[in-house]
Amino acid sequence: TSKKRCLATTEDFPYKKKSNWGILTSQGSWADRSPLHEAASQGRLLALKTLLSQGYSVNTLTIDHVSPLHEACLGDHVVCARALIEAGANVNATTIDGITPLFNACSRGSAACAEVLLEHGASPQAASGQPSPIHEASRKESGRSNCVEALISWGADVDHDIPHLGTPLYVACSSQQLQCTRKLLDEGANVQRGKFLDTPLHAAAQKNSAEIVKLLLDFGANINARNVELKRPVETAAPSSLAEQLLLLQEATPCSLYQLCRLSIRKFMGRSRLHLIPQLPLPTILQKFLKSRDTRISVVQNV
Repeated sequence: TSKKRCLATTEDFPYKKKSNWGILTSQGSWADRSPLHEAASQGRLLALKTLLSQGYSVNTLTIDHVSPLHEACLGDHVVCARALIEAGANVNATTIDGITPLFNACSRGSAACAEVLLEHGASPQAASGQPSPIHEASRKESGRSNCVEALISWGADVDHDIPHLGTPLYVACSSQQLQCTRKLLDEGANVQRGKFLDTPLHAAAQKNSAEIVKLLLDFGANINARNVELKRPVETAAPSSLAEQLLLLQEATPCSLYQLCRLSIRKFMGRSRLHLIPQLPLPTILQKFLKSRDTRISVVQNV
């Protein structure tokens, strides 16, 4: 067949390499696909186990170094992925483009596959120069926030900065992914770190993502930060847009005392200790308030 598959094009996600970013990038990768690749990609567990029992190598590769595990994770076939791993599949195998099974799982939004891979030794952090799972998860629709959560719980750096992409938070804001943005902020992502001098707030303002702008402000985003063009976020927003109105309102309204206290406590604790908030001798509602800004209104009302 002449059909080719890809996860994304360079227009969707501009990695350095000028090619289709997916596990299969050349004609040869289809010509040399094994029956094990086919069974894994289609989620046919019985066929997969039969082939393994017949002697097919679990780590057989195509010309582009695509493994059956890559295929299973791309298809969100968690049972097949687990069977391959139990048979000895390399969880950190990389294609010629540096794509790992974990990257495929995050691209598909398969938190179940991601968890299985991580439990069996998959590296949550991409090697230098390779496609990053947490960046890929952060740019996808809200369902991928579960992948972001899984990666962070296994040690992925929420502030991992890739020069041509920025931080995961910047990618989430640029892609207008509210749930991923919230998850990254809740887990301690630096609200000021973006791409070069562009902050996440610049990205959200440019996209007129009002909810994300509000969320970033709740986590202490600096409205006076200037990008390489010396523009503040409000100056990058479209005139009369909702994002511009929110930023102008923020300029005219002092930050509340309870919000300043919350931000100060989180900063003092540091990202590495935010997970200890539930252990503080505080009422549950205050613990939730410190952990996430979602309960701020009810907290103030109760106080």
